[in-house]
Amino acid sequence: MISASEPETELDLFLTGSLFFDIIFTGLPTAPQPGTEVWAEGMGSVPGGIANLAVAAARLGLSTGLSAGFGDDAYGAWSWSLLEEQEGIDLSRSRIFENWHSALTVSLARDGDRSMITHGHPIPISAAELIGIPPTSKAMIAELAMPGHEEPWWIPTHPNQGKVFAAVGWDPTEKWDTATLNDLALCHGFLPNHVEAMAYSRTESPDAALKALSTRAPLVVITQGVDGAIAIDSSTGEHAQVPSLRVAAIDPTGAGDVFSAGIVLGTLAGWPLHQRLLFSTLCSALAVKHFGGSLASPGWGDIADWWETAKLRARDNAECADIAKRYGFLNDVLAQHKPNAVRRAEATFGLLTEAEAHYRRHGHGPLPPSR
Repeated sequence: MISASEPETELDLFLTGSLFFDIIFTGLPTAPQPGTEVWAEGMGSVPGGIANLAVAAARLGLSTGLSAGFGDDAYGAWSWSLLEEQEGIDLSRSRIFENWHSALTVSLARDGDRSMITHGHPIPISAAELIGIPPTSKAMIAELAMPGHEEPWWIPTHPNQGKVFAAVGWDPTEKWDTATLNDLALCHGFLPNHVEAMAYSRTESPDAALKALSTRAPLVVITQGVDGAIAIDSSTGEHAQVPSLRVAAIDPTGAGDVFSAGIVLGTLAGWPLHQRLLFSTLCSALAVKHFGGSLASPGWGDIADWWETAKLRARDNAECADIAKRYGFLNDVLAQHKPNAVRRAEATFGLLTEAEAHYRRHGHGPLPPSR
């Protein structure tokens, strides 16, 4: 096993979870069927899984530490290099395991959604063994464990942690045992989507779920997809609801992770709840307009570009003017960051030329050049 050196300074955010190497095919004319071959117009590779959240946070300027297992294959080596060197993520509590291959996901992106095929194995040691003594951090995002599963690694270290933001995974049994939420008493925030929120709270609407869950943690934020987000912060007495931003969504991979990173950033900065929701919604909207999961996460340069365009469009119609008014706080926020420092990176995509794509679809026209 190979690990990096110990961190020397406090982190803004510490994360742990499963890492995947994602291979994404885009521009599929039809879904693959048995016995057929489908040519994709684009293909890319990016680190996925917990890397989506780590990259999203780092792009927003949060000093981010990640504890994950990496395979000793080419996929693992490339992912380690990209996350540490390009994205500046602290991997001091990550390890490269010898004779253990990276988990891999093939994602087929089509019609604004995706289908996935995944293969992988659990890392050879527990999360607690991997992490060792957790680093000092202002915040962490951790998944709640379902009853009967191993106690979350962070519970014994809780007194030494900063703000804990809890998430839940999909319950494959669909029983949604409410005992899963017991550890929320140790958390500052809870970040479910509306399906999870209603299922665990046994309610019939996101609003009812928000009210019920707000008794379990100081901050509860529920995402509702195209319907935006709602939240209650009982520590400040705030209640907020924001609409989504209408964009041409291409790839929803990592949208929830980008949103969560925005909430952590805004909470640590002490922003009003309404502002936190608007900012996080914007970050998600900018991410889904591009392929690539983790590498589609926006940086401050992307946010600054959007804001300049939004102000120009505000002259055109009332809807654009309303959006610009809602996001007026960005003038002050952007002044505190370096808009030109970070922009999203391209996800090693190889795209067919227009002639090649036409040939693949129709079987005629200029023959694509050999490669």
